[in-house]
Amino acid sequence: MISEPATPVGTAVRDTVRDRIGLVVGHQGPYLQLRPLSGGREWDVDPARVEPVGSEELLRARVAEANARSRQGSPG
Repeated sequence: MISEPATPVGTAVRDTVRDRIGLVVGHQGPYLQLRPLSGGREWDVDPARVEPVGSEELLRARVAEANARSRQGSPG
């Protein structure tokens, strides 16, 4: 039986259950561990429930997070 290759650490993916983009920061048991692009609390997701994020979508997500931080007055 050949297993699917693990999604590499550092890869940006969309969690289709939560509709959130995160960076893969690790693998724990059968799950991927994702962290928000701007940092913060990690969450676990089933690898079958993620999809790759293209460079344009990743850029849009990063800009949206930067804009949200600036509206909140958070340093970034």
